[in-house]
Amino acid sequence: MSQLESFSSIYARASERKGGAKGLEALLPGCLTSAEIRQYDDAELLSAMSRQVFQSGFVWRVVDNKWPTYEQSFFHFVPEKVLMLSPEQIQARAADATLIRHLKKTQAIYDNALMIHDIAREHGSLAKLIADWPTEDIVGLWALLKKRGARLGGNTGPYFLRGIGKDTFLLTDDVQGYFKAHKLVDAGFSSQTALKQVQAAFNQWQQESGRCLADISRVLACSVGDNRI
Repeated sequence: MSQLESFSSIYARASERKGGAKGLEALLPGCLTSAEIRQYDDAELLSAMSRQVFQSGFVWRVVDNKWPTYEQSFFHFVPEKVLMLSPEQIQARAADATLIRHLKKTQAIYDNALMIHDIAREHGSLAKLIADWPTEDIVGLWALLKKRGARLGGNTGPYFLRGIGKDTFLLTDDVQGYFKAHKLVDAGFSSQTALKQVQAAFNQWQQESGRCLADISRVLACSVGDNRI
């Protein structure tokens, strides 16, 4: 394992590439507080989660344009109402030309509604679970979403969390390229070993800088490669 580069050095390089600190700061996403995240209801989270599932591998604009129709077709994503859909009704929606014809992603709406329903019984709400999850083990939350949810592996779960304002880093191509180039991981990024190594690096940068993981991740992406942020 190589020695970890200081965040101040990473920030200086990213700032230079973006025309100065002001230009770089304008690109940083920030995150919500735990109190703000707890304000989400289950329907809002199921909608955001389902949209991210459909956006994976699709043109995001197409998904966004169709999302009002999804809201109508899936009872505004209230989990208890979604869970009343029969298998035949799920299949009909997956074949509906006004939606996106993809049975497995459509089925994921139902499966994730069930996950949210179960987590609400265990923890009060999914929003509470997410809000209270420690960012120093954000990869643990990724793993939980992948294990208990449907089609939330890879970057889908992390992008969902980023979308709702939960503090998380992202393993974009540029971030992965940085860790590989600096020999900071010993395995592939889908392995728990590598994820823990990445988490440890982000935790150290967070302690050094006092910044949120989301901003650190964006700065890192801006400091190298093609800036696919």
